[in-house]
Amino acid sequence: MNRKLWLLNFVLIAAIASGVWRVRKESRDFNIREKATLSKKVAIPPAPPAPPATPAPVVAATSYLDIAQKMLWSRDRNSQVIVDPPKPPDPPKPLPPLPSVHGVMNLGDGPIVMMSEKPGSRDRGIRPGEMIGDFKLIAVDSEELTLGYENRTVKKKLQELIDRGEDSGAPAASPAISRNGYPSSASTPATPAPVGKPEPGVVLSEGMNACQAGDPSPAGTVVNGMRKVVSPTPFGQACHWEAVK
Repeated sequence: MNRKLWLLNFVLIAAIASGVWRVRKESRDFNIREKATLSKKVAIPPAPPAPPATPAPVVAATSYLDIAQKMLWSRDRNSQVIVDPPKPPDPPKPLPPLPSVHGVMNLGDGPIVMMSEKPGSRDRGIRPGEMIGDFKLIAVDSEELTLGYENRTVKKKLQELIDRGEDSGAPAASPAISRNGYPSSASTPATPAPVGKPEPGVVLSEGMNACQAGDPSPAGTVVNGMRKVVSPTPFGQACHWEAVK
C-alpha cells in the first residue's frame, strides 16, 4: 500500500514539474515574440495629397439685399417707407357777389355789356377781356355771359344777372316788426330813385358815352355835341350817347 502511494506521489510530482516547465517555455517564447514585434519597424506609407481648397465665393452687392431691407431699428423689420397720404385740397374759395347787368349793345365793333359791380352802383360799359370788380368778362352772347374769377369760369344766363330797377343804390327798407314777431301793417316808404344828370356819362369808346343812371332826358337830346340814343333790346331799353356827325 505504501509503495503505491509513493508511486502516485512521484507521478504527481512529475506532472507538476512538466507543467511548470511548459509554462516557462511558453512564457519565454512569448517574450521573444513580443520583443521581435516591438523592435520591428513598420514602413509608414506617405500621406495622401490634400484636396484642393474650395475657392472663396465672390462677394456681390445683391447678396446683402436681404440684410439691407431688414432694418435693425424698424419695428416691422421692413425698409419700405410708408408715405403719408396726400393732403386733401382746400375747399374752393366762395364766389363774391356777381356783378349786375343793365343791358347789352353791339354797334359793330363788338358787344358792350353795361354792368355794375353790385346792384345799385353806377354801371359802365365792359367789353370782353375787361375787369368788373373781381370778375373778368370772358365772353357774351344773346343769352349767356361768361365770367372768370381767379382760376374758375362762371357761366350765367343774362336774365339771372339783369338789374331789374334796383339802381338807386339805397337798400330797401325792411318791414317793421311788431311785438309778436310778425311784420306790422305799417311800413317805411321806399326811397325814390335819384334823378341823374341829362348829359353823357362815362366814355365807352371813341365817339360813344354811356347814359347816367336816372337820366330823365328823352331820346334825341343833344348835349355837348352828343346825341342821346335809346333802342329797345330783349333786356329792356338800351341807352347811350353818340357824337353828332
